[in-house]
Amino acid sequence: MKSIRILFTAALLSAALLSLHAQESPREGLSYHYGELTAPEFIKAVELSRGTCIIPAGILEKHGPHLPLATDLFLARETASRAAQLEYVLVFPQYYFGQIFEARHQPGTIAYSPELIWKILEETCEELSRNGIKKIIIVNGHGGNTNFFSYFCQSQLAARKDYVVVLFSPDSREIDAQVKELRVTNYGGHADEEETSAIYALRPDLVHAGEASTQSGKPQERLDNLPNGYTGIWWYADYPNHYAGDGSSPQKALGELILDNESKQLAELIRYLKEDHTISTLQNRFYDSSEHPLDTEQ
Repeated sequence: MKSIRILFTAALLSAALLSLHAQESPREGLSYHYGELTAPEFIKAVELSRGTCIIPAGILEKHGPHLPLATDLFLARETASRAAQLEYVLVFPQYYFGQIFEARHQPGTIAYSPELIWKILEETCEELSRNGIKKIIIVNGHGGNTNFFSYFCQSQLAARKDYVVVLFSPDSREIDAQVKELRVTNYGGHADEEETSAIYALRPDLVHAGEASTQSGKPQERLDNLPNGYTGIWWYADYPNHYAGDGSSPQKALGELILDNESKQLAELIRYLKEDHTISTLQNRFYDSSEHPLDTEQ
């Protein structure tokens, strides 16, 4: 009888241990958020994503008097997250290192030096590559970063790389008519009706629409007489409040329309990079040719 009790107790203990093990087993749905993964899960994520990762890049800057400083970060990460739900890809943690000198006169702006933002991006890509990620997509939520990121992509041809960098470039033409129909205002560009609506769809608690009209977001046209030239002060000349548009009438439908359009296009890009190796093939061919330029055979 005693031996039966011992066996019964052992069976209960074994069942408890199995139950505990089941609770501690890896999650069924592998997270796409880079920072949420354990080291063993990360290995699986790199395989599942086929070595593809998004860097959702924003900035810390004023967004009118009514939106959070991290607006660009929120929107870039939301676009990346929605796309990852459509097509699995790794999503890198918050990346707020970029070009924002035009907003240094506004409270809350964090503007790193040109040398530092270049070095951080370069080393981030190198470290991702070292960890098996060979296809890097930059999703840019900040207009002031566009030229910087474009040039960074061009610079990949300066020296041989074992990875590719692609700057996501969404196309709004398919929804332009719907956006125009939904919009109340007809001007903008920063913390305007569209950007405010996108944040409103995502985090309505962070939108203070009642404050949007306390400052002007209309262009002041103080350099409209500049003939045939470009200068870095152009943005301040038009928008000294670092606010372009009117964010007093956010609409969730407008925000969802914009976010869904961009995320679906991003998922398409992710799918292409996971399945197609044309960019890396051509890039390696270019490196070979540039190292032996007198060899004319292509």
